Amino acid sequence: MTLHKLDTMKIAIPGKGRLKEPAMQLMKRAGYSFRLSGRNLYATCKNAGITFIFVRADDIPVLVHSGVVDMGITGSDLVLERKADVEEILPLGFGKCRLCVAVRDNYDATGISSLEGKTIATSFPELTSQYFQSSGVTTNCIEMNGSVEIMVGLNLADAIVDIVETGDSLRDNNLRVFSEIGNYQATLIGRKGITDDAEVVRFVRRIEGILVADRYSMLEYNIPADRLNDAEKITPGFESPTISKLDQKDWFAVKVMVEKKAVPDVMDQLEAVGATAILETEITNCRL
Repeated sequence: MTLHKLDTMKIAIPGKGRLKEPAMQLMKRAGYSFRLSGRNLYATCKNAGITFIFVRADDIPVLVHSGVVDMGITGSDLVLERKADVEEILPLGFGKCRLCVAVRDNYDATGISSLEGKTIATSFPELTSQYFQSSGVTTNCIEMNGSVEIMVGLNLADAIVDIVETGDSLRDNNLRVFSEIGNYQATLIGRKGITDDAEVVRFVRRIEGILVADRYSMLEYNIPADRLNDAEKITPGFESPTISKLDQKDWFAVKVMVEKKAVPDVMDQLEAVGATAILETEITNCRL
């Protein structure tokens, strides 16, 4: 396949909110050098043909859909809410959240049907309407921008639909999760047909390298030859481990990628089969 090449890519990044800092850090870790100064809404990358545009996260799906920018980082919930026809290129693993229906702590009815005819306040009218319609429940949906938690306390709504991360905001407003609509996270999106572009492929590969590095550690250990097969079963690696002979007869050195969350348990298992000098090294970037 012949890849096309964009002269300059325009990439939209959240200019505020919970996705801003993780998105900016991801770009910098991927090697894209830029400086955001003052109230500037854009920054030119010094070492690549990229202009970063800083806008509201909920505007990014529309900007990508319309072709105003080539790619963007936003929440997968916002892509659905704005009904944007875009390429969902890569889930990014941060900004994870739930979209939930929340009611008063003392709401004693059960089942979503108990909200029939009730007033629901939300910043996500599209997803909210879809959810209640699919449940066969008719509600009065009020669209709001900003905090919606106070609506129930002011007796202006019977329930809300909002993003839940820790649940602290709900508890502060004497609310609780009643039902869950969906789980979402930050995602890299692009306009239709852009994934064939050579610069986009390069950009995505860089981001993938960071995401994989965040999931894995490099584990190194020494193992006697007669226990090597047992060790390989414990650490099969991303594809396969790197194995080399040691100067000590019938001993091997193994280097292998292991998921970070599994490292303590894997080290216990390796030690139990006779491995020694077991070391964990952080991976900051990689290409697989």
